[in-house]
Amino acid sequence: MRRWELTITLDPTRELPLFLQLARAIADDIRRGRLKPGDALPGSRELAKCLGVNRNTVVASYGELAAEGLLRTRTGGGTFVDGSAPVPFAAHKPAAEAPTYTLTPLAYASPQVRAPPPGTLLVSSSIPDVRLFPTAVLARAFRRAIGQRGRSMLTYAGPCGHPRLRTELAAMLARTRGLPVSADNLMVTHSVEQGIDLVARMLLQPGDVVVVEAFGYPPAWSVLKLAGARLIPLPLDEDGLDIDALEALLTHQRVRAVFLTPHHQFPTTVVMSQARRMRLARLALKHGFAIIEDDYDHEFHYAGKPILPIASGAGGANVIYVGSLSNLLAPGISTGFVIAPAPVFERLASLRAACDARGDAAMECAIAELFEDGELLRHMRRMRRVYAARRDALATSLTRHLGSAVAFRIPDGGMALWARVDDNIDMTAWSRAGEHEGVQFFGAGCYDFYHREQPFLRLSFSYHDETELDEAAQRMARALTQSRNRRVGMTRNATIRNTHAVSSG
Repeated sequence: MRRWELTITLDPTRELPLFLQLARAIADDIRRGRLKPGDALPGSRELAKCLGVNRNTVVASYGELAAEGLLRTRTGGGTFVDGSAPVPFAAHKPAAEAPTYTLTPLAYASPQVRAPPPGTLLVSSSIPDVRLFPTAVLARAFRRAIGQRGRSMLTYAGPCGHPRLRTELAAMLARTRGLPVSADNLMVTHSVEQGIDLVARMLLQPGDVVVVEAFGYPPAWSVLKLAGARLIPLPLDEDGLDIDALEALLTHQRVRAVFLTPHHQFPTTVVMSQARRMRLARLALKHGFAIIEDDYDHEFHYAGKPILPIASGAGGANVIYVGSLSNLLAPGISTGFVIAPAPVFERLASLRAACDARGDAAMECAIAELFEDGELLRHMRRMRRVYAARRDALATSLTRHLGSAVAFRIPDGGMALWARVDDNIDMTAWSRAGEHEGVQFFGAGCYDFYHREQPFLRLSFSYHDETELDEAAQRMARALTQSRNRRVGMTRNATIRNTHAVSSG
């Protein structure tokens, strides 16, 4: 039986016993609508293994919830959310949980990538390896979707996406990311960029200030600028966006929104700490700005449990959550999604209906088939293992072939690693030499808000296998030698010219 893992965070350092922490977490998820009446909970052994606790802890927690009337147990049949459980949280939000930012009138107002020569190894682009995508499985799902629904699949899916995919996607996001989401407040988009574009045009007026990360995703910046936003970059450190800097900015500047990638930050891969996420959410409620949370590759976390999104926590009412399945599926199947509070979602749906009412019903139902028969879950688990192995292989190859030229930490998740380049290396010359050696990589200046040269590299491990990644590292090493030799040669020639000029004088 297919089942997404139920993500719940427990803190063994707290005084509250673990079984009560678990009971309160499940009770909160029932009240706010993440878990719905009739939903099946994992068996006690399964959940205990998932959370890394003793089975008796789960049994005691389930007993506590059953006594409160929130759960019911069928002998030999599992544990379920009781049908008479309290009305979901979203249905009766107190005023404090309503969005504190005001909605404004709608305002209507990608970088180009040069194709490399054939045979070039791409460690510059964090895209999935399409060679591993189960195309036959998708084709079979597509045929089933067309066969079951016939010609109706060749019409429109509706501006918010087909109900089948919205329902399956909402169930997955609720279970794995802790989001109080249903099909009613989830919109399927063609891409994550389209989702950001819809949010920006719904939310922003020309001149509105949007805070972004100083290292970030240029296509998102372009989309925000097209909506008329004035972007202000703030610095990052090992815990993510600098919230102290944001708080200082808020003392003299009205901010309309903060756009960020807190989970596997793009491009640095750092994970924003839980404490900072909570501070950011509180600031959003206090100052009335929106948080646009881009969670583009949540599934690919390899060390421990991923931190739950800002949108899943207390104060998440000001969060608009965007993401994509393209890193899980393939770039050519770019299915994005947006989740927003009810009044915001209504505006988004109206805007989408006005500008793009034609969804892809056939493809969306085919993807829903992959959800329903468990193929997508199996593919995700396969790719997580593959990418973790490739991450380690790339780290080993970089150390073997480049040594002290680059310094990096192995990231807990994501599809790339972030490396610091030795200060004596000319990053531009090295990347140009790399093109001649058949390996494509760029300096971090393309991710810097001001396009300044930066001594960093973002190196992807998702697109190539272990052998190809080792070859890429070898080519980078040869390119580095060439760029250094060329630099030495240029220095020697300059010295000779200067000496000759002095002698002639």
